[in-house]
Amino acid sequence: MGDGAGIFHERQRLELCAVHALNNLLQRAEYCHTRAEEICRGLSPNTVINPHRSLLGTGNYDVNVIMAALQMLDYAAVWWDKRRSLESLALSEIFGFILNIPSPISLGFLSLPITRKHWIAVRQINGVYYNLDSKLKFPAKLGGPRELKDFLQGCIARGSCEILLVVTKEVEENRLWINEEGTT
Repeated sequence: MGDGAGIFHERQRLELCAVHALNNLLQRAEYCHTRAEEICRGLSPNTVINPHRSLLGTGNYDVNVIMAALQMLDYAAVWWDKRRSLESLALSEIFGFILNIPSPISLGFLSLPITRKHWIAVRQINGVYYNLDSKLKFPAKLGGPRELKDFLQGCIARGSCEILLVVTKEVEENRLWINEEGTT
């Protein structure tokens, strides 16, 4: 589940990218399919068809499940306004990032000309930022703050990307995740 550097990295299975993104962000196997299903039932307790996951029950969890899972661990997810400059991020106050990005669909070796949304985690580990996408064989080293911002800007530029800043509740409440002057 990790590369040679000892970084925790769950690989993609079923439609569990939200679970993998959470675990890769947390650097431990905190959540599983069963626990994500429990969160779904808690979010919509009296529904036959749960709107927070796929009809087949194979995952494909929405942002509400991710936010509830983070809240259980005293974290908060803050939606990043993509109209803002990434230079205004107070990176030292941000635990990590969860992104919802378009991802190509493939059948075996055949890549289809359509995409669907995919959750990935990005986090600093031992002073280096990594893309912890569960579809990658290994975590992808991004580098320092400049490379992180370049990566995030590239995701935004490709379109259809949403960015969640994962912060402690105290950081969320006091808006410490943003530097209003735009410097880091």
